[in-house]
Amino acid sequence: MKGRNIIAASALGALVAAGCGSSGGGTTAGGGSKACKASIGIEAPITGPVAVLGQEQLHFAQLALSLDNKQNKTKITLVQGDTQLDPKQATTATQQLTSNANVLAVVGPAGSQEVEAVGPLFARATMAFISGSATNVTLTQGKYPTFFRVVSNDHVQGMNDANYIVNNLHPKAVMIVDDQEVYSTGLVGFMTPILKAAGITVDHESVSQKLTDFSSLVAKVTPATSVVILPWQVAANAQQFGRNLAQQHKKAVIFGTDGLFSPDAFKIPGSYVSAFGPDITAIPADASLVTAAKKYGSFGTFGPPIFAATHVIDEAIASVCKAGQTPSRSNVLAAIKKTNESTSILGQPISFDSHGDNAHGKFFLFKINSAGKYELIPG
Repeated sequence: MKGRNIIAASALGALVAAGCGSSGGGTTAGGGSKACKASIGIEAPITGPVAVLGQEQLHFAQLALSLDNKQNKTKITLVQGDTQLDPKQATTATQQLTSNANVLAVVGPAGSQEVEAVGPLFARATMAFISGSATNVTLTQGKYPTFFRVVSNDHVQGMNDANYIVNNLHPKAVMIVDDQEVYSTGLVGFMTPILKAAGITVDHESVSQKLTDFSSLVAKVTPATSVVILPWQVAANAQQFGRNLAQQHKKAVIFGTDGLFSPDAFKIPGSYVSAFGPDITAIPADASLVTAAKKYGSFGTFGPPIFAATHVIDEAIASVCKAGQTPSRSNVLAAIKKTNESTSILGQPISFDSHGDNAHGKFFLFKINSAGKYELIPG
C-alpha cells in the first residue's frame, strides 16, 4: 500500500450540487434526461499512525464510486475527511461534512471510539453513516439512530475468538491486553468470561495506543502463558510486541484482531488474526474487483467492507433518483434502511436490522505462516 496515489475521480474540486440535476444532458439512474448528482463523504485515518489502513479504505471507496457511477449513470462525488483514528479529528471532519449541504451520507469512520464521538452530530444532521470497521456492540443500541455497519459486532467476534482459543490452542494461561480504546476494551469484556469459564488463567493488562516499546509488558509473560491476545487497532504496535517477545526468548503465540490484519506491518509467524472482512482474493466472484484494486498496491481486509458500505450508499442515491425524487439526507437515509443485497464484495448478503447491524455479518480467522503470508482457517 506504499506509494499509492489518490485518483482524480474523487478530487474535492469535482464537487457538484446534490440532486437530480437542474440543467443539461446526461441521464438519471432511471433513464431520465437529467443527471443524478450528489456528494458523499468518507471519514478514514488517511494520515497518522494507521494511514496504511485509511489509505486502503479511501481507495476502495473510490473504486466503488467509480464503478457505481458508471453502472448507474450517476454523478456522485467523494468528499474526504481525515480522522487519523482520533475522536477529536473525527469530530472536526464530521462538522465539516454535516455543514456541507451537498453531502448526503458518509462512509466511516473506522474506529468505534470515533463513532461514539460523532454519532450525535450525524443524528442531528439526519445523515446516514456506514462504517466498515467499527464493531463495538453499544454502537447499535439506539444512541446513534443514523449509524449502520456492514460488518458484524464484537459480541460475535469475541465469542468466536475465545472459543477458538479454548478449543484449538488449549492454553493454561493467557495474557489479554487492551489498548484503552472502546473497540479493544469491548472485545476484552466478551472474551475474558469465556476464557475463565474454561479454567484458563487470565492476566488482563492495559496499555496506551501511543506506547511503542512493550519490553516491560512482555516481562510479565510467564512460562505458563502460551497465548497473548492483542485486540488492537495499530498493527505496528503488535509487530513491536512480537519483537520484544523474541528478544526475551518467550514463545507465546500472538492472537490479534482486525487492526492487526496488515500483511505489510504485522508478520510475526505463527500468529493468528481474526478479521471482520474476508480475503477477497480467495473469493472467485471478486476476481475482477481484485484486479481493479491492485492498481493501488497490496491490500487486506479493511478496504472491501468500505467498498460494500460505499456501494450501499451509491445504490440508495440511485434508487431515490429512479423514484423521480431529488436525493436528500432524509430520503437517502430511508433508502439505506431498505437495503437488501443478495450478495456483496464480502461474499455475503447485506441487509440491516432495526438497529443498523448487518444481519449477515460474520468474522474470519487467519494464521500467519513462516513466510509471513496470511492463510484463512476454514470455519
